[in-house]
Order: sequence, then C-alpha cells, then structure tokens
Amino acid sequence: MTNMINSFYLYHLVCILLFFFLSYTKSILVFQPASLIATGPTVTAFLLGNTSNISLSLRTVSVSNTTGSIDQPSCVTEVTQWLLTTEQQGKNAVQVQLRLNRSLQLCVGNETDTDCCPKPLCVLEALQLSVCVDNTPQASLLIQAKIYALLLPTNTGPDNKTIIPNQVYQPLGSCPCDLTQKQCDVRCCCDKDCSPEDVKLFESQCLPGPFGGYVSPTADYHCSVQSSKNSPDWFPFLCVISSPENNPRLGLFYNGNTVKAQPGPSFQGPVLSAPAPVNVYSQGSPILTLNDQYFTIPQAAVLGQCLDSAPVAFLQNFNVKCVTLLRSCPTGYPLLTSPNDLLIQVKNGQGGVVAMDEINDVTADSSQFISSIVPSSGKMLKCESITLALDYKFYWNGNGITNITLTRTVGTITLSDDGVFLTARYSAEFHNGEFMGGPNSGNPGYQVGRPVIAGNADVSENDPGSIQRTSINLWKPVGDGLCSSTERKPILYGENSTAGCLLPVSWQNMSDCDNLRETVTSLQASLIAATYVAKSGNPDALTMADWVNISFVRLNSSGSLESTTGSCYGIPSHQHIHVLSFVTGMIEGVPQKEIRALQISYSPSTWRLDCRGGNFSPCVKQMETQLFPVTSSVTFTDIPINTGPPKTRFQINFTEYDCNRNDVCWPELAFPITRYYTGEPYSLSLAKGLILVFFFFAASVLGTPWRQIRQAWTSASL
Repeated sequence: MTNMINSFYLYHLVCILLFFFLSYTKSILVFQPASLIATGPTVTAFLLGNTSNISLSLRTVSVSNTTGSIDQPSCVTEVTQWLLTTEQQGKNAVQVQLRLNRSLQLCVGNETDTDCCPKPLCVLEALQLSVCVDNTPQASLLIQAKIYALLLPTNTGPDNKTIIPNQVYQPLGSCPCDLTQKQCDVRCCCDKDCSPEDVKLFESQCLPGPFGGYVSPTADYHCSVQSSKNSPDWFPFLCVISSPENNPRLGLFYNGNTVKAQPGPSFQGPVLSAPAPVNVYSQGSPILTLNDQYFTIPQAAVLGQCLDSAPVAFLQNFNVKCVTLLRSCPTGYPLLTSPNDLLIQVKNGQGGVVAMDEINDVTADSSQFISSIVPSSGKMLKCESITLALDYKFYWNGNGITNITLTRTVGTITLSDDGVFLTARYSAEFHNGEFMGGPNSGNPGYQVGRPVIAGNADVSENDPGSIQRTSINLWKPVGDGLCSSTERKPILYGENSTAGCLLPVSWQNMSDCDNLRETVTSLQASLIAATYVAKSGNPDALTMADWVNISFVRLNSSGSLESTTGSCYGIPSHQHIHVLSFVTGMIEGVPQKEIRALQISYSPSTWRLDCRGGNFSPCVKQMETQLFPVTSSVTFTDIPINTGPPKTRFQINFTEYDCNRNDVCWPELAFPITRYYTGEPYSLSLAKGLILVFFFFAASVLGTPWRQIRQAWTSASL
C-alpha cells in the first residue's frame, strides 16, 4: 500500500515539472537558423516561440576582424536598404523575409542613374535582426550579405525554345497505318486522306490491332466483355475493371508549346578566367579533344565499309581492317598522315590535357597489307610513306586518361595501272596500368556466345601477382585457307566449334620429320598463348582464386616413331580444347555457369605424300608441295550436379523400387512420412503424418465400424 502511494505522488510530481518546462519553452524566442549568409536579394528565416506582443528591429552592425564579435542586440531600428515583411505561420511561428530594395544592375561608364552597382561586388554588409518584448531584446539573427551585380549575357540565344508547360499525355500515333502523306492508304480506315467512298471499298478489311489504329480486342477477363450467357462461375467476383484506352501496346508522349525566351537573373561572382568544364569519362562515353571535338579514328561501319572519322569510346577496345582500292597515291588522311593530323591533345577527363606520344614503325615488306593486286601489264607506280596501320594505346586510371601512345606503321606501296586493294589496320586498346581493359563475358557467370577469358602470369617486378589478359583461339581461314595467311578467332563460351587451315608440305619437308613436327607444334601452340583461364566472366586480375591452370596433355614420345620415305608419323595435326563447366547457383532465376577446368590435347596423325593417279610430281620434285590439314576444335561439357545421396547396392541391382525407372513408386506410398517428400522439412512432415495416423485410429475406435465390432463381440460372448 505504501508503494502505491509513493508511485502516485511521484507521478503527479513529474506531471507538474513537465507542465512548467513546456510553459517555459513556449516563452523562449529563437531564430531558425541563427545566422545566414545572403548571396541573393531575398533572405527567409523563421521565428519560433511565443510570438505575441513582439517587435522586430533591423540595423547594420560591424563584425570584428580579430575576435569575430559583433555588437550587442538592440531594439533601435535603423534605416537600411532592406524591406522587412512578416507572415504568421501557426500559433508559435513567424516567417520573416528580407528583400533588397535596390537594383543589382551593373553601372555603365556614362550612366547617371544612382540606383545601380558601381562595382561587381554590389552589397557587402552585416545585418542584425532583433526581436524585442517590452523594448527588451529576446533573440537576434545575424545576416552576412555578399551579393554581386546582376550579369546579363550578351547573347541571349535563339528567340524561341521548346518547353513542356504541362505534362499532358496524347496517344502516340492516332493512325499508325497512315504511311503516305496526302494519299489514301488501302485498308487504313483511320486515314484522314481517305474519302467516305474509299473507306467503303475496304471497310470490312480494315487493318486490325494497334498498327491499324485500333486497340487490340479486350480480354475475356474484362468486366465489360462478360455477359450473363457465357459468364463463368467466378464472374463477376474476379473480373478486371480497367479503361479500354489503358493498353500497353500504345506509347505516350508529351506535347509542349513554343514560347519566347527571356533572360533570367543570375547571382554569381565575376570570374576573370572561367575554367574549362571537367568532362569525367565513363565507360562508353566519347573521348574529347582540347577544342571539345570528338577524338576520331577510322573504324568499321555497316556493310563492311569504314568511316575515316569515327568517335572513340572510353574503355572500348577495337581492332578493324579497312580495304581500299588504290588507283593513285593517296593525298590525305588517313592513308597519308602528318604529325598535325595525329598528335592531338586530348582531355584526360579530370580537368587536364594529355599529350600523345608517337612511335613511327617503317616496314620493309608491305605485302601483308595488300589483299590482292589488280593485274596489269602497264608501268608500276611507287607510293612512299603510306600509313598502313595506326595502333593507339590508352592508359587510364579511375575516370581519366593518363597517357596515350600511338604506333604508326608506314611503308611503300607499288601501284599498277588498275590499282591495288590495300588493307589498312586500326586498333585501340585501353590499359589500366599494366592491364588491358577488356570487356567481361558475364556477371559473374559466363554468358553463352561471349569469349572465354584467359591470361598469363605477370612476371614484371612492378606487380608480380597479377594476371595479364589474353584469349584462347581457333583457326579462322580466309582467302586461300593457308596457315600462313589465316587469322584467329577466340573461342566462345558454350559453342562447340571446329576449324583449320592448310599447310603446304614438300618432299624435302618429309625428309626431316622432327622439324616438321616442331613446325606443326608451334602452329598449334600459337593458338594457346595462355596458362590460366578465368573461372567466371568477370575475373579480377589480382585475385588468383578467380583463375584455373590450363592442363596440357602432351603426346607420348616414349614409343618409337617409325617414318618411311615420303611419310612422317606422330604429327600433332589436331588440337582439341575440352572445357568443363558447371552451374554454381541462380541469380534472379538465371543460372550462373563457371569453368571448372580446361584441358588441351593433341591427336597425332600420319602424313604421307600422295603420288597416285598420275600425280607423281611431288615425289619427283623436292620443292613440289601438297596441302595437309591442321585443325583445332573446342568442346564444352556441363558437369551434372549430384544433389542426392549415393545409391546403395540394393538400389542399383533391384530397380523395382527405383522411382525414376518405374511408373509405380512404392517408397512414395507413405507420403508425407518418408524422405521422398521434399515439399517441406522432414521433421514437419513427420509430425503432420503422425497426427494424421492418430486421427485415423481415433476415428476407427470411436466410429461406427468399431462400435459394430464391439457389439458383435459382446453378443457372441453372451
């Protein structure tokens, strides 16, 4: 009882203290915020507290440069160049607004008007706004005004501009089938150019759907479609109510008006030399030059053509070939270049400029750049200092470019009267330090059709624990299909492929089988210039756990290789790449595939010169050659995921209890007690099953059949 009385008095004491505290806080007057820095002609603040019977005074004060102290608040009002207005906001708040009562126009030299700013810094003063009750200051607001003159642009731009005053939606294309202007389109019933007589000719054959100007038919679950005759049993409790115009097949667009542009006010400090805007690069954004122009390199376009000036995108590598028919010596870019055409200053993306370093490479043999020569019997013309290749290397860090290196390959081209087909090469590579910034092949799992990422260990002293990216390739025959002129293509994830090239072999080559084997082995090894393969599609060059060693199955050289005249054994003519992958998980319903292992093996074969059928010249002439295939292939194998326990010997030998091989599954008869039921945890299913068994026995004991059995047993015993 005593504790209850003490609690009662303590509760009343807390209530009384809280009441006095609230009454005291309501009598306090404060400005929010307590100080302001004004850069424009309008200042707004709020006065909170008991705002009845208050007065406001505004005056100019001075701030000490050494101590930072200001004058004490005062209720004396001074004449300033500011207009003070107040607006009541509720019972305990007042909005206070100060507006500059003068012009911010900058004075002209011969102007006599005094209502202007003689210098760019127009207003520089400190104001003190005090709130008083009975001529006693209660609170003050310090305002530091630093306002520059109004700067109007000399060129106001075009007279008209398009704005969107209201977000009014309109249907996109009221008549999409109206394709011809000022002419009636057949079967387009919404075409305004069609007369009523024209519409009658194809009125029954109008184009249906949204492309004919009509919304697609309403679905059967719509409330407006169902009738009392064919309505299902769930109608109208589950039908959908929606406007027929609410159709996802038609888009919407904004409709704006054209108004006259007017210059708006601008409050900013004068800048003597405006800094250039910082263009931060992101992946895919164009690279800009010093004069805000696109940095361009010749690149491939549609239909196999090339553009002489195509923008270069940040962090996007490319390597293209452009074929040009030359009938005379070129006179301009890009086949004839000068330092002024190539040494261009480029913005680095961080407010600075990066210069370009040029490396000139003069090639003595230009035959590799000539795809074909037009036959001619006339005189030949030599064209010197022709630009055959431009290879750019961009070094980047973060969102900026740190350095650019250009390797220009020049050479001499001999032209006939009918000309030659010149194949010029252009490339751009982005390197992050020592790493080339190549695109990923998935995030994180590999995507089908993307290149398999490989790499080599970086043995440099700067970063020995990193991986330098490269690729694993197959043959890509072009032209005559010879291995000397063929190209290489990277293997694509999930796509099995076989390719090859032809190697000319003579009787002299067959006489030295060891040299022939080494030649073919070096050709096959040029396709696999890597020792690691990336597990996922976005590996980290500094994390060794993201890479797997490539295993090589070498040919068994222990056995004796017997060779005869005109034949060689054990030629590694076929190279097979076997990729093992598996599914590591699911992300948003998409399976994520990862490479577990990559194995490279070789299939030896026997090469023998064929001199049958009258073609005996290769066996007689030592320099006469025959063509032999050198092939490579890739196969992708998915490793199945075994989620269940291993099968016992009874399950392997006796398949009558195997649910995967029989229509009747006896272990599933005791659902949900057995572990074959996977719809919920086993403990929960077992508990529910035992409850069902209990109810079954209870119904049997208390039900009619058991009562009849007891009655029959009782009558029989009597």
